[in-house]
Amino acid sequence: MEYIKAFIIGGLICLIGQILIDKTNLTPARILVLFVTSGVILTALGIYEPLVDFGGAGATVPLPGFGYALAKGAIKGVEEKGLLGAFTGGVVATAGGITAAIVFGYLASVLFDPKAKN
Repeated sequence: MEYIKAFIIGGLICLIGQILIDKTNLTPARILVLFVTSGVILTALGIYEPLVDFGGAGATVPLPGFGYALAKGAIKGVEEKGLLGAFTGGVVATAGGITAAIVFGYLASVLFDPKAKN
């Protein structure tokens, strides 16, 4: 059942992204920023936590989940280190994901031959 819940939440997030691509003039980069920012805002409002509790990886793996991790890290950082934690907590909380993106992106660039779109 856990997989089905993750599929539902992750699928809804993807559906929102597809609707934004199809029905608006937003560029993919702006949609990505919108998703991360919405994750932060929804976490601050207490709305995203129930989605994470229900959908698990379906809510934490997509881009709003990155915003969720940033916000949770900043909140934890403030609790532990005060105002300075607001600036460092999000980076500390997401360091593993950022490192993985850099390493796997580098490996993909080394292993595969990129071709320009025509």
